[in-house]
Amino acid sequence: MTRPPSATRAICAMALLGLTACAGSYATDVPDDTLPVPDFASAQIDPPPGVRPDGCWVRDVAPAELETVTRQIEVAPAQFDEAGRQISPARFRTETAQVILRERQELIFETPCPDALTPDLISTLQRALEARGLYRGQITGQMDVPTRLAVRRYQNARGLPSGLLSIQSARALGLLTTPRDQL
Repeated sequence: MTRPPSATRAICAMALLGLTACAGSYATDVPDDTLPVPDFASAQIDPPPGVRPDGCWVRDVAPAELETVTRQIEVAPAQFDEAGRQISPARFRTETAQVILRERQELIFETPCPDALTPDLISTLQRALEARGLYRGQITGQMDVPTRLAVRRYQNARGLPSGLLSIQSARALGLLTTPRDQL
């Protein structure tokens, strides 16, 4: 067996290096990265009845969370002779089913108003999420897809599976003050 010429090896190494450099940094840590993340403008709604009319509200949909479960079910037990030697092995069939872990949810929640979402506030949000290991992008001050995915990671761990920043999350991250009457 002959080795490829060194020039071919060098080209292969450069190609491999290029492919690994292009790999995304989010592909393996959170499976919900492939879910669509709505933008704020398309999710905005009028305040629901019974809430502060001066707040900003959004509607988002959290898709159902499914899990595929595979089981082996014994169809026929193993057969043994009088001496205890196995004559035929047990036979099994594979059964696969999907189980709903979380139903699809329509979420309606209060969010910081668009005039509050300044580049400075979004930069602070990105740094707060970066400090928690949820955001690894550039600090841009833009509510871009990587930022919304990091917001989703943060909020999903707190029971709100949305990439739109809630006012509760903004307050918990120290981005907004909590009014005295809500303390």
